[in-house]
Amino acid sequence: MPDYFAQRLNMVESQVRTNDVTDTRIQDAMKVVPRERFVPSGKRALAYADAAVEVTPGRFLLDPRTLSKLAQVAQIKPSDRILDVGCATGYSTAVLARLAGEVIGLEEDHALVEIARATLGETQGNVQVVQGSLTEGWQANAPYDVIFLNGSIEFVPVSLRSQLGEDGRLVAVVRKGPQGRACRFLRERGRMGQWISFDSTLPFLHGFREPRRFVF
Repeated sequence: MPDYFAQRLNMVESQVRTNDVTDTRIQDAMKVVPRERFVPSGKRALAYADAAVEVTPGRFLLDPRTLSKLAQVAQIKPSDRILDVGCATGYSTAVLARLAGEVIGLEEDHALVEIARATLGETQGNVQVVQGSLTEGWQANAPYDVIFLNGSIEFVPVSLRSQLGEDGRLVAVVRKGPQGRACRFLRERGRMGQWISFDSTLPFLHGFREPRRFVF
C-alpha cells in the first residue's frame, strides 16, 4: 500500500517550501489534506506529482506548487470568506478551508459537485459546495474576502469583481499566450488594482477565454 503520508510530506518539502511558500499555515494544511482522495482511483499514483491532475476531461486539480503560491498571494486570514471557483473534486477547497473561516466551492459539473461534497464531508466542516456557472460566481454568499480561480483565465468577469468585498482579493493565472502570470486583484475604494506575482502556465478554466474573432 502506498505511504501517502510520506508522499504528502515530500510534496510539501520539494514542491511547496522550496518554491518560496513561507506561510507555514499553507505548508501545514497541505501536509494534512489527503490529496489522493480527491483524485480518481486510477490516477492516485499521480496525486503527489509536480503536475496538474486531470479528474474529468478538461478539468484539473492544480499542481501543488501553483496552488500553494496562489494561496500565499491571496494573503488569507482566519476570518476570511472564500469563493473557490472551479473547485472540481474539492481539493483546493479543503486546503483553503484550513486557512480561512468559510469556503464556498463553486463547480458547474454536477458529477464533480457530488464527488466534492462526499469527499469534503470526510475532511472539513466549514465548507459548502454549490453548483452554478463559474463565470457568474455565487451571489448568495457574497461579498467575499478572497476569490480563488482554479485555472488560467483571459479575463475577470464583472460578476466576480462585483462579489469582492472592500479590500477583497481575487487570485488567478492570467494567460493571453503560451505563458501565464499569477496575479492578485485588489478591490479598494471601489477600484480594482492588479499585481503580478509569478509565472505559471495552467490549463484554462472553462468559460474564461475571450470569444475568438474570425476574419474573412
